[in-house]
Amino acid sequence: MPKINGNEIRPGNVLEHDGGLWAAVKVNHVKPGKGGAFAQVELKNLRDGRKLNERFRSEDKVEQVRLEQKDQQFLYESDGKLVFMDSETFEQTELDADLLGDRRPFLQDGMTATIEYYGEEALSVSIPQKVTCTVNETEPVVKGQTAANSYKPAILDNGVRIMIPPFVGEGEKIIVNTELFEYSERA
Repeated sequence: MPKINGNEIRPGNVLEHDGGLWAAVKVNHVKPGKGGAFAQVELKNLRDGRKLNERFRSEDKVEQVRLEQKDQQFLYESDGKLVFMDSETFEQTELDADLLGDRRPFLQDGMTATIEYYGEEALSVSIPQKVTCTVNETEPVVKGQTAANSYKPAILDNGVRIMIPPFVGEGEKIIVNTELFEYSERA
């Protein structure tokens, strides 16, 4: 694994530090009046989600880790495990549903997700940023209500509650942003 200097750490880098795998979330380079410059780095543990603030001087060496990304197709869920299939080797992989967190309801049958691996261990699952869903329940349109900045609550076919514009009705397909949990556009 390549070693990098402490001042070369950038947000998004994955580092091996204190026996764990950490992703650099924020990096702030500090040059105090007295003493040497350092990088104040906010790290997030990729295995358990813990956060850590650490200082790295420019002469400190840190191991940078390269994660392998594979696109895999979601097949089904059973007993809290998500089953994915590699589209090249047709090998099936079982992962904990917790890896997706609150974005889990947006995972649909046959959807292609990107899974990051460190060796054989799956660390994260990312789904497409925009997903098509159907509006199951919403309030009827109130006459005279303008479209400017007025939204109404809706429940989607996957059980997620979001706010939608008043012109969207029940049974319509919409595109939802899975990172922000908000309405994007009509499908």
